[in-house]
Amino acid sequence: MALWRGSAYAGFLALAVGCVLLLEPQLPGSALRSLWSSLQLSPAPPGPGSPEGRLAAAWDALIVRPARRWRRVAVGVNACVDVVLSGVKLLQALGRSPGNGKDHTILHSRNDLEEAFVHFMGKGAAAERFFSDKEAFHDIAQTASELPGAQHYVGGNAALIGQKFAAYSDLKVLLCGPVGPKLHELLDDNVFVPPESLQEVDEFHLILEYQAGEEWGRLKAPHANRFIFSHDLSNGAMNMLEVFVSSLEEFQPDLVVLSGLHMMEGQSKELQRKRLLEVVSSISDIPTGIPVHLELASMTNKELMRSIVHQQVFPAVTSLGLNEQELLFLSQAASGPHSSLSSWNGIPDVGMVSDILFWILKEHGRSKSRASDLTRIHFHTLVYHILATVDGHWANQLAAVAAGARVAGTQACATDTIDAGRVSLRAPREFMTSHSEAGSRIVINPNEPVAEWHREGISFHFTPVLVCKDPIRTVGLGDAISAEGLFYSEVHPRS
Repeated sequence: MALWRGSAYAGFLALAVGCVLLLEPQLPGSALRSLWSSLQLSPAPPGPGSPEGRLAAAWDALIVRPARRWRRVAVGVNACVDVVLSGVKLLQALGRSPGNGKDHTILHSRNDLEEAFVHFMGKGAAAERFFSDKEAFHDIAQTASELPGAQHYVGGNAALIGQKFAAYSDLKVLLCGPVGPKLHELLDDNVFVPPESLQEVDEFHLILEYQAGEEWGRLKAPHANRFIFSHDLSNGAMNMLEVFVSSLEEFQPDLVVLSGLHMMEGQSKELQRKRLLEVVSSISDIPTGIPVHLELASMTNKELMRSIVHQQVFPAVTSLGLNEQELLFLSQAASGPHSSLSSWNGIPDVGMVSDILFWILKEHGRSKSRASDLTRIHFHTLVYHILATVDGHWANQLAAVAAGARVAGTQACATDTIDAGRVSLRAPREFMTSHSEAGSRIVINPNEPVAEWHREGISFHFTPVLVCKDPIRTVGLGDAISAEGLFYSEVHPRS
């Protein structure tokens, strides 16, 4: 009966529009389209019965707190104030117009900024770059701060991760980083900043956002994302590293989160090499048994990435957090699987991602023959996440990967819970688990949204992301994902 009524209604609509055409043949096409769309029945918004609604409900059932929980988390060492605004509006305010896009590993001028922004907006990809000219950056930052709609937020991976942890009142959070007056004002009251971390002036990072489908001249963004740049010498030299490590003895954390290595790209090769050795030395001073999570971020310097992989940084940390660009760049820098790929073509292939994660843990992770602490990698891309762990070291990873994906949807949409009408399921519904060996085919079911597979003593947990259709804010999503995944993770006592 409902089907017949629907057909009859469609027939009536067609007849009505036909009559209008007959009576008013000169009516413009735009008016006809408007009339047709206003007469059509709107599809019911996605609700509990939609794939998105069923997946969100399944997550809620799966996400449980671990038996052993963190009590004290220490986070360092990059912190700043993010000035978030429309990238197109800033460039217009600076008198720029969209030319040809071109990537620059370091920005030296407004022209470099415009070319790099156009390059990444055209791809819909995130990136972070160092701006070398202090005075020019200061002028751009002042223009950005004064633009209508510009907003100031907590910034820097460490500060954002600390802020996310601080939302849980039963956690005590220590943050070490260059904290100026504006940042101190923005931080949650639950975040403790040691006096040695306080400084008189804030470090500002400019976050140029763009929306999916946003146009500038001939340029059109395929996805919503952001382009980040700064002239940040304090974070660039990781000045707070020693303060951070010396604070741990008194704070007694049971989890340490480290980030900011990518900020060293603006330093000389010699300083990078020296600082990395000091990073490794500092991490080795952290008492055995306290897991250390390293959060990576956008990089362009292959030599720095190669050094991070090989100069004992990877073996010194317990866990890694990264996205698709950082993962492929890491593989290219260290000649890993699929390193001949210049960039991902659309959604990163799950089998390829899985191969690279497997290689990192096999080549640089903990094993009977290797004295490495690395046993966990949390990978995130826009439409899905994977948690890969060496067997026997972590528990509750099914809940952890689901929690990380859930927070991606809620934070991007600025909602407390998943709103099924504001998100969409864009992950591949089926995929191969490997391309370098005979992988298995996995089909995703929204009612059972976490897929699991195993490969030579390494477990993989995969879940789709419910992608926010109209994101309010994209900055800090990776940090929130990693923090949430860690919050729900349980590490086995080191044997």
